[in-house]
Amino acid sequence: MKKRKLDMILERLEGFAAPDPRLEQYATPAPIASELLYSALLRGDLEGTVCDLGCGTGILAIGAALLGARSVGVELDCAALKIAKENARSLGVDVEFVRGDVASICLRNVTTVIMNPPFGAQKGSLGDRAFLRKAMEICEVIYSIHNAGSEGFIRRFVEPCKVEEVQKIAFPLKRSFKFHSKEVKIIEVELYRIFCR
Repeated sequence: MKKRKLDMILERLEGFAAPDPRLEQYATPAPIASELLYSALLRGDLEGTVCDLGCGTGILAIGAALLGARSVGVELDCAALKIAKENARSLGVDVEFVRGDVASICLRNVTTVIMNPPFGAQKGSLGDRAFLRKAMEICEVIYSIHNAGSEGFIRRFVEPCKVEEVQKIAFPLKRSFKFHSKEVKIIEVELYRIFCR
């Protein structure tokens, strides 16, 4: 499947019905999901089991399955998980969805983690540290999206894992919560490829 076709398919997926600001539930835009997934595909990192930690409504987990991966999505929020399951069903892809807290869930035989973790801006959020910690514990390669300017922190936090690539991306953040003042705000993010073994 070509990247543009994947973009178009992922664009049709249902997003959060009632996103929770405490959990920092922001939808990953389809072009950014495709960028992350194609980067992983071209390096052979979608072979084996691929896990989306904090999968939300499933865009990364479903995209990985569309590209041939055995895909698992982990999500704490029941409402988001219900939408993710419906999104996968509507496209006829097989994704194993697991309800659980990223910090305490037990996962085995994961080759690659793909994720857009919460950045830690809200009080109730676990932040990206819990997600990175779990990813380093369970897999060989991590693809993760973080706030621009995080590179120094990420490099130190993931040691002895190695940051192998950092790509800067403009992320269109759609108005999701009452405290947002613009319909769309462009923020800079960084897409990381981290090698753990």
